[in-house]
Amino acid sequence: MNEIFIEIAIPISDAEAGELLLAQLNEEMEISGAEELPGVLKLYINNEHFNEIEFNKIIEYYNITYSKSIINNKNWNEEWERSYEPVVAGNVGIRADFHARNENIKYDIVVTPKMSFGTGHHATTSMMVEAIAEFDPAGKKVIDFGTGTGVLAILAHKMNAAEIIAIDHDDWSIENAAENFEKNDCSSIQLRKMDHFPAGFYDMILANINLNVIADNMEEMAKSLDNAGVLLVSGILVHDFDEILNISKKYGLQLKKKSEKNNWLCIAFKKEASELRK
Repeated sequence: MNEIFIEIAIPISDAEAGELLLAQLNEEMEISGAEELPGVLKLYINNEHFNEIEFNKIIEYYNITYSKSIINNKNWNEEWERSYEPVVAGNVGIRADFHARNENIKYDIVVTPKMSFGTGHHATTSMMVEAIAEFDPAGKKVIDFGTGTGVLAILAHKMNAAEIIAIDHDDWSIENAAENFEKNDCSSIQLRKMDHFPAGFYDMILANINLNVIADNMEEMAKSLDNAGVLLVSGILVHDFDEILNISKKYGLQLKKKSEKNNWLCIAFKKEASELRK
């Protein structure tokens, strides 16, 4: 791919400030990748998706400075290898193939992250990993909406889900997920490029994206959730909880569980009794 990306470096005071800024920017434009370094947040945005007007509005609101540079397609594997470290979430280990397996964990996942989200380092991914383990996808039909690296779909496969569909609309993510599925012997996962949630019936719906995308697709996700199924969502900030809860109620969903980490939420929803299909 001969795509051109914009690299934006933003000085930040601490990790929480970086998380909040990343979340707000990600709601306004498609961020292909992010790297949190000591004192600086680096963002990578496809030049075609960069909304400079909205970006400057947010930057001006927070009264912060930034530097911007144009970068061509490069060896992203090499870039990530410089700083990528293995992650352990419960009994799940997420690592690159140049790391040794952690023999103390049950589920070993190997990823080549490139610029896709979902390496386990972010609070939303680690909470989703823990939620999937808790609600157990074994024998279930699972859909991963906004698959990124494919790590959540891979975990569902390793935990014996009966059928898995992984969806993303970003070319980088589709390429990256396909590569990671191969690395983890997950050839049965159905990978699709789509920009909306597909109608169907699912036992477990995974959506680790952002508030706007989840809200826009909540109605179809609610309709597609099996009676005994669970919808797991993340990419939502703590201060947006009331908004997402009201949206879920509108479509007949009820709160089952809420987890919080570093100002991010992971929420489990189930159908209300009145919404169960006969």
